[in-house]
Parts: sequence; C-alpha cells; structure tokens
Amino acid sequence: MFEVESEIRRLTELMPASGRMLTKIVYKPKQSRLIDSNFPKPWERGDRLVMINFDLWQDLSQGQRDLLLLSVVCRLVNIRWFKPDLYQGLTLAGVAGVGLQLWQQDVLGALVAGGLTTIAGRQIWQNYRSNEREVEADASAIKVAVRRGYDQADAAHYLLTALEKAAQLENRASLSFTELLRCQNLRLLKNSQRSSVSP
Repeated sequence: MFEVESEIRRLTELMPASGRMLTKIVYKPKQSRLIDSNFPKPWERGDRLVMINFDLWQDLSQGQRDLLLLSVVCRLVNIRWFKPDLYQGLTLAGVAGVGLQLWQQDVLGALVAGGLTTIAGRQIWQNYRSNEREVEADASAIKVAVRRGYDQADAAHYLLTALEKAAQLENRASLSFTELLRCQNLRLLKNSQRSSVSP
C-alpha cells in the first residue's frame, strides 16, 4: 500500500528551500490530472498548492515522481509578481500615472497611462504563462535533482518519461503542444549530456 503521508514528507524534503517556503503538497484523489497546480495570481497570498492524485502517482517510478514534482515546484517558485524588471516598472509607472492624471482631472492622460499599465501588465501575465517558462522550469528541476544526487542525463530521462506516462495515466490520447515541446527539449538535453560523457 502506498503511504501518502510519508511520500509527502519525502517530496517536501526533496524540494529546494524556496519550494518548501512557497508551496504545499495536497492529496487530491478525485482530480483527473496526476499532478496539478493553480496559476498563482498577484493578489493571492498563502501557499501555492501542488495537488497530486496519489492513486495515479504510485504508478510512476521514484525518479519520475521526483522530477515531475520538481518541475511543477520550480515553475511555481519562478513566478515572482513583485520583482523589479522592465515590465513591472512600466506597470507601476502606469498605475502612478493614472492616479496623477485622475487627481489632475486629465481624462486623456489617465486613458494613456491606463493603456500603458494594461499593456505592461498583460506582457507580464503572458510571460509567466509562456512555453519558455515550462522549459525553464524543467531545466531548473534538473539542476535541483543533480544537487540531490541524480545524474543530469538520467534526470532528463526521468522527467521525459514522466510526462509521457502522465498522459497515459490520465487517459489522454496525446501530449499537449507544450508537453511535446518540453519532451523535445528534454531529449536534446539527455542526448547532449550522454554524448558529452561518452568516449
């Protein structure tokens, strides 16, 4: 019998320190997805939940489970709404501009500043939901796995096979476009790593 509580403890220990601080693993036996998480909104506080159906989870090998969890956790940890960068600076400037223009009763100025805020905010939102972020999360997961004792090529292989096996366990006919992109990247990473160590 698969022991859920001990697996949650083991997976929590596997996470990077930032993952332990920001995320929490919860058992969701009714969900159709093997592992899932809600996209965190800027106004939400509290733990970012990683929801796992442990009835399906136990059909993966330990390496597959570890890398799949690390990928999800790394994606969640890398979503930082309040860090200084160009688009966040533009968003803040736009919000300040809207306030100033409304205070000065300049409707046209408020509309222009509001448009700037909307464009910058939309860019931030789309950036965090892009396919590139999924690929980056996979690369981060592999780095964490290497620090936990995995070989890099093996870690890439475990994550690749976990993505494929998850689709089977969820009774999906095929992988999504994003999953196919991730699998292609993981194959390249695995093959390049193995070829670099071969004589």
